Formats: sequence, structure tokens, C-alpha cells
Amino acid sequence: MNVMEAIKQRFSVRKYKAYEIEDEKLERVIEAARLAPSARNLQEWRFVVVRDERMREALSEAANGQRFVAEAPAVIVACAITSERVMSCGLHCFPIDISIAMAYMTLVAVEEGLGTCWVGAFNSDKVRDLLGIPKDVIVVGVLPIGYPDIEAPQRKRLSLNEIMFEEHWRMG
Repeated sequence: MNVMEAIKQRFSVRKYKAYEIEDEKLERVIEAARLAPSARNLQEWRFVVVRDERMREALSEAANGQRFVAEAPAVIVACAITSERVMSCGLHCFPIDISIAMAYMTLVAVEEGLGTCWVGAFNSDKVRDLLGIPKDVIVVGVLPIGYPDIEAPQRKRLSLNEIMFEEHWRMG
């Protein structure tokens, strides 16, 4: 599978089969994040992989009660160990760097026959407390992962000419 095929096949999975994920597949997913680019090569990401059923249940509650978080055989919690770095454009590095790493993970997951759902609706203090994450570490995302138990839905996407402008911004 090439990258464009993985991009086209990826969708947000909210229903998982009750199959365990093979260690080598999960390691390849995390390896994709490890190899992702980051500002100044800081690699400020850290990932907590949760497989324990009771902990996944607790994470589901911390994720505003979203049941599919508990139903996934594993959940990857993406964290940033630094927050003070700001690029010259004025944006903080960590949300961009972690987002790139998470996007890489989602694509490798597709290649491995797995599905994910990027969850941003969660109580970071509860997640931090559950997993023993230090107070100075930022919880950026929650990524349930497993074998999809649902077909990819049709997705509406804007056309290329609606999102790409050449040489200057175009209105309407």
C-alpha cells in the first residue's frame, strides 16, 4: 500500500473488533511517530499505550463517556514534554509536532489493517491522573486503535479548486 492509498482508506473508527493487536503492529505504529519530523528535531512527544481493560474504561469516562475508547483493544495517549518552544511564525511547536506524529500513526495503522479515531474531547487532568502523567506534561490527544468492525463511510470532501489557490488568496 502506498501513502496515498492509506490516506484514501483512513477513516475515524468508532467500532472495533475484540481482537488483540499484535505487538509488532503496534510497535510499527509507534515507530511511525518516532520517525516523524519535529521543530528543531526536539521530538518532544511521548506516548502511553494502554491495553488494560479497566484503564481503557476509565479513559473512556475521561473522554466524555465515549464508549468506543473503551472498546478499542488499545489506546495511545499522545503527550508533549515541552510547551514553551514557539516558532518564529508565533505558533507553539508541540501541538503541530504531536499532530504530525499522530497523523503518521493513523496512516501506518491503516497499512497494518488497523483503524483509529483521533479523540480531542477529553478531560486532560483526568487522563493525566489515571496514567500518572506529570503535571508539566501536556496531554495532546487520545488515539483508540484496533481492527475496525465497520465499513468506511462515504466522506464528503471539498474539491481541490475549493481549497487550493495559486499565487494569491482567492475569495469565493
